Amino acid sequence: MQSARSVAGFWIIAAMLFVALASSAVPSPIYPVYAAEWHLTPLMLTGVFAIYVAGLLVSLLVAGRLSDHVGRKPVLVVGGLALTLSLGLFAVADGLGALILDRIVQGVSVGLLIGALGAALIDNSLERHPSLAGVLNGAVPPFALAAGAMSSGALVEWGPAPEQFVYLLFGALLLLMVLALFVVPEQVQRRPGALRSLRPTISVPRSSRALFRGVTGSLIASWALGGLFLSLVPSALGQVFGIENHFAAGALIAVVTGAGALTGLAIQRMDARSALLIGLVALVLGPIVTVAFVFAHSLPGLVVGSAIAGVGFGAGFQAPLRMLLTTAAPTHRAGLLSTIYVVSYLAFGIPAVVGGLLEPAVGLVPVLAGYGAFIVLAAAVALVLQLASRSAAQVEEQACEALERTATGSIRTAE
Repeated sequence: MQSARSVAGFWIIAAMLFVALASSAVPSPIYPVYAAEWHLTPLMLTGVFAIYVAGLLVSLLVAGRLSDHVGRKPVLVVGGLALTLSLGLFAVADGLGALILDRIVQGVSVGLLIGALGAALIDNSLERHPSLAGVLNGAVPPFALAAGAMSSGALVEWGPAPEQFVYLLFGALLLLMVLALFVVPEQVQRRPGALRSLRPTISVPRSSRALFRGVTGSLIASWALGGLFLSLVPSALGQVFGIENHFAAGALIAVVTGAGALTGLAIQRMDARSALLIGLVALVLGPIVTVAFVFAHSLPGLVVGSAIAGVGFGAGFQAPLRMLLTTAAPTHRAGLLSTIYVVSYLAFGIPAVVGGLLEPAVGLVPVLAGYGAFIVLAAAVALVLQLASRSAAQVEEQACEALERTATGSIRTAE
């Protein structure tokens, strides 16, 4: 019978994953405040966004497999304390240089945490609800991004000390999560190779490779869409619709990420391959509807397009993740999750940076249209390949059968 300590550990890990990823979305609604105070150009803000993604990717590539060797808890403690430090630095930031430093520390910290947190969640799966770990791995990120963006927007608009309080609040929550790790049982035995694991690499276990190739297009399209909404679409509220309210920007982000999170929960009992196809269709339709209503200057239409896009974001990420986690042995979980996030954050960051570089020359609305077209193309190609490839269908059906047999987001594969 599962111990009370392990059950408590599961929920502490889930809460820490939520708080860590929510804190990563906190700066986005505050960027307009920084821009006005410090005379920052869109190009400078794009650079700040890019440096966060770069720090996160380097951390994932270097330390993504470390917790498979030294254990989850040491990595979680170091990553949690570093992320708390970054939030403290944000609270005292006084210019562009400080903002860049803070985003580097934040990116490295989040990169260190997400693979280890996702793997720890599976390590401590609940015996009575074994599928919940896989569901939360897919559903928590969009829920967390929604909560972080909305709480930040609300506190900036109506709270005290808009450039300090939200960071201190999330920093205090993270510190509590780090202290709570004391009761989380360590499920990973230390094993040799920790230093060797720090060599930058993409690690996909042999048992996961065929499936990973088949679902990469969905990961790219869904996270590219996330980058679009976190980096550029909120700016359209001001430039196209004349809305300067900071909470509105956070709320629009929350429409996408919240719809994605609810979709992830709704599809948990659905055949994962069917959910993947639904996600790809929504990833085609969502950007088309969103951009069309930006051109039409229709705010309700923009919200509808954002909700459709959110369905694609949720199903397009959750379904591949659930299938992939059936293929990984316990000692390969953190490495596989880190690789998934490397691909996802590359898709999240690179198009957003390119869009930010082009925006001063061609304007926001044409950049939004081009960005949306890229997502539609990526999703459409992935959808066609899914429907046309018998081998992809066969591999995914095997993964779906494993999900059905074990009712879990991971399968206890042999070492």
